[in-house]
Amino acid sequence: MDTTQLLLGVVFSSIGLGYFLYGKKQKVIVPWICGLVLMIFPYFIENISILTSVGIILSIAPYFIRL
Repeated sequence: MDTTQLLLGVVFSSIGLGYFLYGKKQKVIVPWICGLVLMIFPYFIENISILTSVGIILSIAPYFIRL
């Protein structure tokens, strides 16, 4: 495990925790799901560029997807 991968995992998991708590409290499904996926996906992706791109897409997805 690389230091960059570990740091990106912490950053995206922190963003995911914020989305998860917001979605749970406001009862909004899209931030809740994005938060859950952001907290889990760094464990399964080892490539740093894919980790970064998926994390950025999932971080901005609740802003553009309104359900």
